[in-house]
Amino acid sequence: MKLLVIKTSSLGDVLQTLPAVSDACRAQPDLEIDWAVESIFAQVPAWHPRVAKVIPVNIRRWRRHPDLGEMAGLIRQLRTRRYDLIIDAQGLMKSALLGLIAKGPVAGLSYASAREGMATLTYGRRFPVSWDMHAVERVRMLFASALGYDLPTGPADYGLPPAPRPARPRLVMLHGATWATKRWPEEYWSELARRALGAGLEAAVRWHDEEERASAERIAGAAPGTILLPAQNLQALREVIAGASVVAANDSGPAHLAAALGVPGVTVYGSTRPAHNGTYGAGQVHLAAAFPCSPCRSRTCLYQGPAAVKPACYGSLPPGRLWDEVAKLLSDKGR
Repeated sequence: MKLLVIKTSSLGDVLQTLPAVSDACRAQPDLEIDWAVESIFAQVPAWHPRVAKVIPVNIRRWRRHPDLGEMAGLIRQLRTRRYDLIIDAQGLMKSALLGLIAKGPVAGLSYASAREGMATLTYGRRFPVSWDMHAVERVRMLFASALGYDLPTGPADYGLPPAPRPARPRLVMLHGATWATKRWPEEYWSELARRALGAGLEAAVRWHDEEERASAERIAGAAPGTILLPAQNLQALREVIAGASVVAANDSGPAHLAAALGVPGVTVYGSTRPAHNGTYGAGQVHLAAAFPCSPCRSRTCLYQGPAAVKPACYGSLPPGRLWDEVAKLLSDKGR
């Protein structure tokens, strides 16, 4: 059976679709799976051993800078093969358009279950999935319904080999996030690094771009001995995270990658909440800010009152609290 999966972005959403692919392959071993995904995340589906072909798209870039040649090439690629089933796991108008272009019957979420209900009008088959479930389990249920097997009750299997045990205990700090309101304060990261170094751990902070690099240098400068680890692509990020005994992270794609690799982690949530889209897997600890306007779900902090740190909600999540959870994870893992 030839299956096309459409899940284009973001990094966390793509990672959280991997367990559904693992479920489907167990239920139907003859599946041949292709996956349409934003080109910047194309490595993620390719990591799964059962994904045969990755079809990169550039919808994000085309919105700003249309490229008719690239668009025509994508259309040709989507129509070179007829699929027995196409699963739109995104539930957006952009993903529905890809399903319309590809050859084959399309299945997806029902009108009330999708983020953009109008997208579901393009599906031949629609399945209701509760919003009360975690995102990983929602996609697992969609695949089970579309392919006709019972929803597995076991833990989510991302299809990635577990990270090897590092030679020396190391805390990797994933301090980046796309929203400013998702970023735990730099001074807190420095204090966390000092606590880790004082306990005999390696403390490392990862950076992706020049903005993150400058931030990482400030964090390390206030905590001498902290290692700076560049990871400017997904494979490098995977290797950095795989070298950790434990991670501390903002609500971000790299935090989800740590969960997918089976690396224990503590993730902080200020403007968001973890119930439906937090890191998912064994050894994942979620710390949510306790503040009157949290979760605001805003990209910028609108709080105007007095505050010890910015964003203000993170004052309820001081470094000592994160360190206690990190130490507990290390103890549980036996370092």
